[in-house]
Amino acid sequence: MVRHYLLKSEPGTYGFDQLLADGRTRWDGVRNFEARNTLRGMARGDLALFYHSGQQRSVVGVATIVREAYPDPTAKEGDWSAVDVAPLAPLAHPVTLAQLRADPAFEGLQLLTRSRLSVTPLSAEHFQRISKLGGARLSR
Repeated sequence: MVRHYLLKSEPGTYGFDQLLADGRTRWDGVRNFEARNTLRGMARGDLALFYHSGQQRSVVGVATIVREAYPDPTAKEGDWSAVDVAPLAPLAHPVTLAQLRADPAFEGLQLLTRSRLSVTPLSAEHFQRISKLGGARLSR
């Protein structure tokens, strides 16, 4: 069963265009226990929406998990994890935070209720609705 997630990054730190150029990246540096546990629940083939935080505040692409959780090599201490992700497709048009807040269908979306977390689970319904709003063309 494919699960769904939302990954957040500042576009100036690591944006979706960079993921497209790189073809794959390690999602590391997560230092929140709840987000770490979410990373540990990811399986190869799970899907993730890529959200640009900061000034853009919008979902801009779709990625897939290509390597399950392993020890985060950037962690100097503690029990932290990383996963590897690869891009699937950019959204035809970004889905803004304002759009998500204005739509009652997104009640319970963790991006709206747990905005500080860089990695959150998504329901299949929220994933499909955001993908559709953004005009995602997924051919898996």
